[in-house]
Amino acid sequence: MKRTIKYTDEPLGNVEIIDDFLPPPENLVFKEENVKVTISLTKESIDFFKKEAKKHHTQYQKMIRNLLDVYAANHSQVGA
Repeated sequence: MKRTIKYTDEPLGNVEIIDDFLPPPENLVFKEENVKVTISLTKESIDFFKKEAKKHHTQYQKMIRNLLDVYAANHSQVGA
């Protein structure tokens, strides 16, 4: 059930207009080269990521991918 928003005609107080600092939409689209792989993970790991993903309203595959990206980035800097 949606509730209707009721607007009032109250004073806003001190208003400061700031410059638009947000990037344009085309700069928000990140195109990454992805490679599909097949991997077997334990049920416990998948259950953990599914539970956490549900808590944070995201996809568990994306969480696993981000975890691997961070791991790879951290370990590739050590050897450089």
